[in-house]
Amino acid sequence: MNKLIIVGISGTAFFALCCFTPLLVVLFGIVGLLTGYLDYVLLPALIFFIGLTIYAVSQHSKRSS
Repeated sequence: MNKLIIVGISGTAFFALCCFTPLLVVLFGIVGLLTGYLDYVLLPALIFFIGLTIYAVSQHSKRSS
């Protein structure tokens, strides 16, 4: 599988997990950093990795054809 697809899927899964579970809130709550800014970071990162995955899959399918 293409490395770009693996990075895209891994990033999407990680940030989706962090958006839908309190995983990062707990981790950053322990440290006490950035908990107020998680909303400004998580959603754009999730959108970026979803876009990266779509781009990588489309490029992979073009090369396969």
